[in-house]
Amino acid sequence: VDADTTVYGQKAYKIPYITTDEEGNEVNASGYMVVPKGLPDELIALKGYSVVSDDHGTIFSNQEALSVIASTTNSPSGSSILFTSLGGFVTLQPDYIGFGDSVGHYHPFVMKKSLANATVDFIKAAREFAQNNGINLNSQLFITGYSEGGYATLATLQKIEQEGIDMSVTLAMPMAGPYDLNRTAFGVLSQETLVEPSFMADTAYAYANAYDKEYSEIVNEPYASKLSTLFDGSKFMKEIDAELTNVTTGEEGLFNPLFVYDFANNVNNWFRVAMVANSVHTWAPKTPIKLAHCKGDEVIPYQMSEWTKANLEAYGATSVELMSIEQMLNIPVEVGHSECGALAYGLAAKVFATVRASTVGY
Repeated sequence: VDADTTVYGQKAYKIPYITTDEEGNEVNASGYMVVPKGLPDELIALKGYSVVSDDHGTIFSNQEALSVIASTTNSPSGSSILFTSLGGFVTLQPDYIGFGDSVGHYHPFVMKKSLANATVDFIKAAREFAQNNGINLNSQLFITGYSEGGYATLATLQKIEQEGIDMSVTLAMPMAGPYDLNRTAFGVLSQETLVEPSFMADTAYAYANAYDKEYSEIVNEPYASKLSTLFDGSKFMKEIDAELTNVTTGEEGLFNPLFVYDFANNVNNWFRVAMVANSVHTWAPKTPIKLAHCKGDEVIPYQMSEWTKANLEAYGATSVELMSIEQMLNIPVEVGHSECGALAYGLAAKVFATVRASTVGY
Protein backbone atom coordinates (compact mmCIF):
# COMPACT_ATOMS: atom_id res chain seq x y z
CA VAL A 1 0.00 0.00 0.00
CA ASP A 2 1.32 3.43 -0.92
CA ALA A 3 -0.12 6.94 -1.26
CA ASP A 4 -1.73 6.09 -4.61
CA THR A 5 -3.40 2.83 -3.48
CA THR A 6 -7.18 2.77 -3.49
CA VAL A 7 -8.48 1.31 -0.23
CA TYR A 8 -12.17 0.42 -0.16
CA GLY A 9 -14.43 0.46 2.83
CA GLN A 10 -16.11 -2.76 3.93
CA LYS A 11 -19.53 -3.87 5.04
CA ALA A 12 -19.56 -7.33 6.60
CA TYR A 13 -22.37 -9.77 7.28
CA LYS A 14 -22.55 -12.93 9.32
CA ILE A 15 -24.83 -15.30 7.42
CA PRO A 16 -26.37 -18.38 9.08
CA TYR A 17 -27.03 -21.33 6.80
CA ILE A 18 -27.58 -25.08 6.83
CA THR A 19 -24.99 -27.61 5.65
CA THR A 20 -24.42 -31.35 6.00
CA ASP A 21 -21.82 -33.09 8.15
CA GLU A 22 -19.78 -36.25 7.58
CA GLU A 23 -22.61 -38.45 8.85
CA GLY A 24 -25.22 -36.83 6.59
CA ASN A 25 -26.89 -34.79 9.31
CA GLU A 26 -28.00 -31.20 8.82
CA VAL A 27 -25.93 -28.68 10.78
CA ASN A 28 -26.65 -25.02 11.55
CA ALA A 29 -23.49 -23.32 10.34
CA SER A 30 -22.29 -19.76 9.81
CA GLY A 31 -20.12 -17.79 7.43
CA TYR A 32 -18.80 -14.33 6.83
CA MET A 33 -19.45 -12.15 3.78
CA VAL A 34 -17.55 -8.91 3.20
CA VAL A 35 -18.66 -6.38 0.57
CA PRO A 36 -16.45 -3.49 -0.63
CA LYS A 37 -17.73 0.06 -0.37
CA GLY A 38 -16.50 2.81 -2.64
CA LEU A 39 -16.58 1.32 -6.13
CA PRO A 40 -18.74 3.50 -8.43
CA ASP A 41 -22.42 2.54 -8.21
CA GLU A 42 -22.80 2.69 -11.99
CA LEU A 43 -19.86 0.28 -12.41
CA ILE A 44 -21.31 -2.27 -10.01
CA ALA A 45 -24.78 -1.90 -11.52
CA LEU A 46 -23.27 -2.70 -14.93
CA LYS A 47 -20.54 -5.22 -14.08
CA GLY A 48 -21.43 -6.60 -10.63
CA TYR A 49 -19.01 -7.69 -7.92
CA SER A 50 -16.71 -10.63 -8.57
CA VAL A 51 -16.58 -13.10 -5.68
CA VAL A 52 -13.70 -14.79 -3.86
CA SER A 53 -14.54 -17.78 -1.67
CA ASP A 54 -11.73 -18.29 0.84
CA ASP A 55 -11.39 -21.43 2.93
CA HIS A 56 -9.34 -20.46 5.98
CA GLY A 57 -6.37 -22.35 7.35
CA THR A 58 -6.35 -24.52 10.46
CA ILE A 59 -7.79 -23.00 13.62
CA PHE A 60 -8.48 -24.60 16.98
CA SER A 61 -10.20 -21.98 19.13
CA ASN A 62 -13.66 -20.74 18.24
CA GLN A 63 -12.34 -17.26 19.00
CA GLU A 64 -10.32 -17.58 15.77
CA ALA A 65 -13.41 -18.08 13.58
CA LEU A 66 -13.75 -15.05 11.34
CA SER A 67 -17.42 -14.38 12.04
CA VAL A 68 -16.66 -14.58 15.78
CA ILE A 69 -13.73 -12.18 15.46
CA ALA A 70 -15.86 -9.71 13.50
CA SER A 71 -18.76 -10.02 15.94
CA THR A 72 -16.36 -9.30 18.80
CA THR A 73 -14.32 -6.46 17.28
CA ASN A 74 -16.81 -5.04 14.73
CA SER A 75 -13.90 -5.12 12.29
CA PRO A 76 -13.11 -7.49 9.43
CA SER A 77 -9.85 -9.42 9.57
CA GLY A 78 -7.94 -12.00 7.60
CA SER A 79 -7.95 -12.29 3.82
CA SER A 80 -10.89 -9.90 3.31
CA ILE A 81 -8.47 -7.03 3.96
CA LEU A 82 -6.58 -8.06 0.81
CA PHE A 83 -9.45 -9.31 -1.32
CA THR A 84 -12.08 -6.71 -0.37
CA SER A 85 -10.33 -3.57 0.95
CA LEU A 86 -7.54 -3.63 -1.63
CA GLY A 87 -9.00 -5.82 -4.37
CA GLY A 88 -12.63 -4.75 -4.48
CA PHE A 89 -13.93 -8.34 -4.38
CA VAL A 90 -16.79 -9.69 -2.30
CA THR A 91 -15.12 -12.18 0.06
CA LEU A 92 -16.91 -15.26 1.39
CA GLN A 93 -15.48 -17.23 4.31
CA PRO A 94 -17.29 -20.21 5.87
CA ASP A 95 -16.50 -20.78 9.55
CA TYR A 96 -16.57 -24.59 8.87
CA ILE A 97 -18.49 -27.14 10.90
CA GLY A 98 -17.22 -27.02 14.47
CA PHE A 99 -16.82 -23.24 14.65
CA GLY A 100 -19.13 -20.24 14.71
CA ASP A 101 -22.77 -21.31 14.97
CA SER A 102 -21.79 -25.01 14.95
CA VAL A 103 -19.18 -24.83 17.73
CA GLY A 104 -20.80 -27.72 19.62
CA HIS A 105 -20.07 -30.11 16.73
CA TYR A 106 -16.63 -31.69 16.30
CA HIS A 107 -14.64 -30.11 13.49
CA PRO A 108 -14.16 -32.63 10.63
CA PHE A 109 -10.50 -31.73 10.20
CA VAL A 110 -9.23 -32.46 6.65
CA MET A 111 -12.36 -34.41 5.71
CA LYS A 112 -13.33 -33.55 2.18
CA LYS A 113 -17.09 -34.15 2.24
CA SER A 114 -17.79 -31.89 5.22
CA LEU A 115 -15.40 -29.12 4.18
CA ALA A 116 -16.72 -29.08 0.61
CA ASN A 117 -20.34 -29.11 1.84
CA ALA A 118 -19.68 -26.20 4.20
CA THR A 119 -18.07 -24.18 1.40
CA VAL A 120 -20.54 -24.89 -1.41
CA ASP A 121 -23.57 -24.40 0.83
CA PHE A 122 -22.19 -21.08 2.06
CA ILE A 123 -21.57 -19.82 -1.47
CA LYS A 124 -25.21 -20.66 -2.26
CA ALA A 125 -26.45 -18.98 0.93
CA ALA A 126 -24.36 -15.86 0.28
CA ARG A 127 -25.61 -15.54 -3.28
CA GLU A 128 -29.20 -15.83 -2.07
CA PHE A 129 -28.52 -13.23 0.63
CA ALA A 130 -26.98 -10.89 -1.95
CA GLN A 131 -29.94 -11.26 -4.29
CA ASN A 132 -32.41 -10.57 -1.48
CA ASN A 133 -30.49 -7.51 -0.29
CA GLY A 134 -29.66 -5.71 -3.53
CA ILE A 135 -25.96 -6.69 -3.69
CA ASN A 136 -25.17 -7.18 -7.39
CA LEU A 137 -22.86 -10.17 -7.82
CA ASN A 138 -21.69 -11.24 -11.26
CA SER A 139 -21.05 -14.88 -12.19
CA GLN A 140 -17.28 -14.71 -11.62
CA LEU A 141 -16.19 -16.96 -8.74
CA PHE A 142 -12.63 -17.53 -7.55
CA ILE A 143 -11.99 -20.16 -4.88
CA THR A 144 -8.90 -20.31 -2.71
CA GLY A 145 -7.61 -21.25 0.73
CA TYR A 146 -4.41 -21.92 2.65
CA SER A 147 -3.22 -25.07 4.46
CA GLU A 148 -6.39 -26.91 5.53
CA GLY A 149 -8.14 -24.30 3.41
CA GLY A 150 -6.02 -25.25 0.39
CA TYR A 151 -7.15 -28.83 0.83
CA ALA A 152 -10.75 -27.63 1.25
CA THR A 153 -10.47 -25.60 -1.97
CA LEU A 154 -9.60 -28.63 -4.06
CA ALA A 155 -12.29 -30.68 -2.27
CA THR A 156 -14.82 -27.95 -3.06
CA LEU A 157 -13.89 -27.89 -6.74
CA GLN A 158 -14.16 -31.67 -6.91
CA LYS A 159 -17.64 -31.56 -5.38
CA ILE A 160 -18.80 -28.82 -7.78
CA GLU A 161 -17.52 -30.58 -10.89
CA GLN A 162 -18.26 -34.22 -10.05
CA GLU A 163 -21.72 -33.64 -8.57
CA GLY A 164 -22.79 -31.29 -11.37
CA ILE A 165 -23.57 -28.40 -9.03
CA ASP A 166 -24.91 -25.33 -10.81
CA MET A 167 -21.91 -23.17 -9.97
CA SER A 168 -19.15 -22.09 -12.33
CA VAL A 169 -15.63 -21.56 -10.93
CA THR A 170 -13.46 -19.13 -12.87
CA LEU A 171 -10.18 -20.14 -11.25
CA ALA A 172 -9.16 -22.28 -8.28
CA MET A 173 -6.02 -21.40 -6.33
CA PRO A 174 -5.33 -23.97 -3.59
CA MET A 175 -2.36 -22.97 -1.43
CA ALA A 176 -0.10 -25.26 0.64
CA GLY A 177 -2.67 -27.96 1.29
CA PRO A 178 -2.15 -31.63 2.29
CA TYR A 179 -3.93 -32.88 -0.83
CA ASP A 180 -2.65 -36.47 -0.63
CA LEU A 181 -3.56 -37.38 2.95
CA ASN A 182 -2.17 -40.90 2.75
CA ARG A 183 1.23 -39.59 1.67
CA THR A 184 1.04 -36.96 4.42
CA ALA A 185 0.17 -39.52 7.09
CA PHE A 186 2.98 -41.87 6.05
CA GLY A 187 5.43 -38.98 6.15
CA VAL A 188 4.34 -37.76 9.58
CA LEU A 189 4.01 -41.16 11.26
CA SER A 190 7.44 -42.26 10.02
CA GLN A 191 9.18 -39.33 11.72
CA GLU A 192 10.55 -39.57 15.24
CA THR A 193 9.09 -36.23 16.29
CA LEU A 194 6.13 -34.03 15.35
CA VAL A 195 6.64 -30.39 14.37
CA GLU A 196 3.19 -29.40 15.68
CA PRO A 197 1.46 -32.33 17.43
CA SER A 198 -1.87 -30.46 17.55
CA PHE A 199 -2.38 -30.99 13.80
CA MET A 200 -2.05 -34.77 13.88
CA ALA A 201 -3.93 -35.08 17.18
CA ASP A 202 -6.81 -33.12 15.63
CA THR A 203 -6.76 -35.50 12.66
CA ALA A 204 -6.97 -38.47 15.03
CA TYR A 205 -9.82 -36.84 16.96
CA ALA A 206 -11.86 -36.01 13.84
CA TYR A 207 -11.41 -39.36 12.13
CA ALA A 208 -12.12 -41.31 15.33
CA ASN A 209 -15.42 -39.43 15.63
CA ALA A 210 -16.33 -39.87 11.97
CA TYR A 211 -15.40 -43.55 11.80
CA ASP A 212 -16.70 -44.45 15.28
CA LYS A 213 -13.35 -45.50 16.75
CA GLU A 214 -12.08 -45.27 20.32
CA TYR A 215 -9.51 -42.50 20.78
CA SER A 216 -7.24 -44.92 22.65
CA GLU A 217 -7.05 -47.13 19.53
CA ILE A 218 -5.13 -44.31 17.86
CA VAL A 219 -3.61 -42.15 20.58
CA ASN A 220 -1.78 -43.22 23.73
CA GLU A 221 -2.87 -42.26 27.23
CA PRO A 222 -2.86 -39.82 28.89
CA TYR A 223 -3.44 -37.96 25.61
CA ALA A 224 -6.43 -39.98 24.38
CA SER A 225 -8.52 -38.92 27.38
CA LYS A 226 -7.71 -35.27 26.72
CA LEU A 227 -8.78 -35.07 23.06
CA SER A 228 -12.42 -34.12 23.60
CA THR A 229 -11.48 -31.15 25.79
CA LEU A 230 -8.44 -30.11 23.75
CA PHE A 231 -10.54 -29.86 20.58
CA ASP A 232 -13.83 -28.47 21.89
CA GLY A 233 -13.12 -25.01 20.47
CA SER A 234 -11.96 -23.47 23.75
CA LYS A 235 -8.17 -23.69 23.27
CA PHE A 236 -5.58 -22.19 20.96
CA MET A 237 -2.86 -24.22 19.23
CA LYS A 238 -0.12 -23.31 21.73
CA GLU A 239 -2.32 -24.43 24.63
CA ILE A 240 -3.05 -27.73 22.88
CA ASP A 241 0.59 -28.39 21.94
CA ALA A 242 1.58 -27.82 25.58
CA GLU A 243 -0.71 -30.72 26.59
CA LEU A 244 0.77 -33.14 24.03
CA THR A 245 4.12 -34.75 23.30
CA ASN A 246 6.33 -34.17 20.27
CA VAL A 247 7.36 -37.84 20.23
CA THR A 248 5.47 -39.55 17.40
CA THR A 249 4.98 -43.09 18.70
CA GLY A 250 6.20 -45.73 21.13
CA GLU A 251 5.25 -46.06 24.79
CA GLU A 252 6.02 -42.38 25.44
CA GLY A 253 4.73 -41.15 22.07
CA LEU A 254 1.48 -39.58 20.94
CA PHE A 255 0.32 -42.39 18.68
CA ASN A 256 -0.39 -45.94 19.76
CA PRO A 257 2.46 -48.08 18.30
CA LEU A 258 0.02 -50.87 17.36
CA PHE A 259 -2.01 -48.36 15.35
CA VAL A 260 1.11 -47.02 13.62
CA TYR A 261 2.37 -50.53 12.80
CA ASP A 262 -0.96 -51.64 11.34
CA PHE A 263 -1.27 -48.42 9.34
CA ALA A 264 2.17 -48.95 7.82
CA ASN A 265 1.78 -52.65 7.04
CA ASN A 266 -1.90 -53.31 6.37
CA VAL A 267 -3.44 -51.91 3.18
CA ASN A 268 -6.88 -52.55 4.68
CA ASN A 269 -6.15 -50.56 7.84
CA TRP A 270 -9.24 -48.39 8.39
CA PHE A 271 -7.25 -45.16 8.76
CA ARG A 272 -5.23 -45.87 5.64
CA VAL A 273 -8.44 -46.52 3.70
CA ALA A 274 -9.89 -43.28 5.09
CA MET A 275 -6.79 -41.31 4.10
CA VAL A 276 -7.05 -42.55 0.52
CA ALA A 277 -10.80 -41.89 0.38
CA ASN A 278 -10.38 -38.30 1.62
CA SER A 279 -7.46 -37.35 -0.61
CA VAL A 280 -8.22 -34.86 -3.38
CA HIS A 281 -5.40 -35.35 -5.91
CA THR A 282 -6.67 -38.27 -8.05
CA TRP A 283 -9.19 -36.80 -10.49
CA ALA A 284 -9.29 -34.63 -13.61
CA PRO A 285 -10.53 -31.09 -12.93
CA LYS A 286 -11.69 -29.04 -15.92
CA THR A 287 -11.39 -25.68 -14.14
CA PRO A 288 -8.01 -23.91 -14.39
CA ILE A 289 -5.99 -24.47 -11.21
CA LYS A 290 -3.01 -22.55 -9.86
CA LEU A 291 -1.31 -24.43 -7.01
CA ALA A 292 0.73 -22.05 -4.84
CA HIS A 293 3.28 -23.15 -2.24
CA CYS A 294 6.37 -21.86 -0.46
CA LYS A 295 9.49 -23.93 -1.08
CA GLY A 296 10.55 -23.48 2.55
CA ASP A 297 7.36 -25.03 3.97
CA GLU A 298 8.39 -27.33 6.82
CA VAL A 299 4.83 -28.44 7.73
CA ILE A 300 3.44 -29.37 4.30
CA PRO A 301 6.44 -29.76 1.97
CA TYR A 302 6.50 -28.10 -1.44
CA GLN A 303 6.79 -31.57 -2.96
CA MET A 304 3.14 -32.14 -2.01
CA SER A 305 2.06 -29.60 -4.62
CA GLU A 306 4.51 -31.03 -7.18
CA TRP A 307 3.05 -34.49 -6.58
CA THR A 308 -0.52 -33.17 -6.77
CA LYS A 309 0.10 -31.39 -10.07
CA ALA A 310 1.61 -34.54 -11.56
CA ASN A 311 -1.33 -36.66 -10.39
CA LEU A 312 -4.04 -34.28 -11.59
CA GLU A 313 -2.37 -34.17 -15.00
CA ALA A 314 -1.99 -37.96 -15.07
CA TYR A 315 -5.76 -38.21 -14.56
CA GLY A 316 -6.37 -35.85 -17.49
CA ALA A 317 -6.29 -32.26 -16.19
CA THR A 318 -4.94 -29.87 -18.82
CA SER A 319 -4.76 -26.54 -16.98
CA VAL A 320 -2.75 -26.95 -13.77
CA GLU A 321 0.08 -24.56 -12.88
CA LEU A 322 2.41 -24.73 -9.87
CA MET A 323 3.78 -21.48 -8.51
CA SER A 324 6.61 -21.05 -6.05
CA ILE A 325 5.46 -18.14 -3.91
CA GLU A 326 9.04 -17.02 -3.19
CA GLN A 327 9.79 -16.98 -6.91
CA MET A 328 6.57 -15.22 -7.88
CA LEU A 329 7.15 -12.48 -5.28
CA ASN A 330 10.93 -12.25 -5.79
CA ILE A 331 11.74 -13.29 -2.22
CA PRO A 332 15.40 -14.31 -1.98
CA VAL A 333 14.99 -16.78 0.92
CA GLU A 334 12.76 -19.80 1.43
CA VAL A 335 9.74 -19.14 3.66
CA GLY A 336 8.13 -21.47 6.23
CA HIS A 337 4.49 -22.52 6.49
CA SER A 338 3.21 -19.94 8.99
CA GLU A 339 5.05 -16.99 7.47
CA CYS A 340 3.98 -17.99 3.96
CA GLY A 341 0.24 -17.55 4.57
CA ALA A 342 0.05 -13.78 4.22
CA LEU A 343 2.37 -13.87 1.19
CA ALA A 344 0.21 -16.54 -0.46
CA TYR A 345 -2.95 -14.48 -0.02
CA GLY A 346 -1.23 -11.40 -1.39
CA LEU A 347 -0.27 -13.36 -4.49
CA ALA A 348 -3.80 -14.76 -4.86
CA ALA A 349 -5.29 -11.25 -4.70
CA LYS A 350 -2.97 -10.12 -7.52
CA VAL A 351 -3.77 -13.17 -9.66
CA PHE A 352 -7.52 -12.77 -9.24
CA ALA A 353 -7.40 -9.03 -9.93
CA THR A 354 -5.45 -9.67 -13.14
CA VAL A 355 -8.02 -12.20 -14.34
CA ARG A 356 -10.93 -9.89 -13.44
CA ALA A 357 -9.36 -6.96 -15.29
CA SER A 358 -8.92 -9.06 -18.46
CA THR A 359 -12.47 -10.47 -18.36
CA VAL A 360 -14.95 -8.32 -16.45
CA GLY A 361 -12.98 -5.18 -17.28
CA TYR A 362 -12.26 -3.43 -13.99
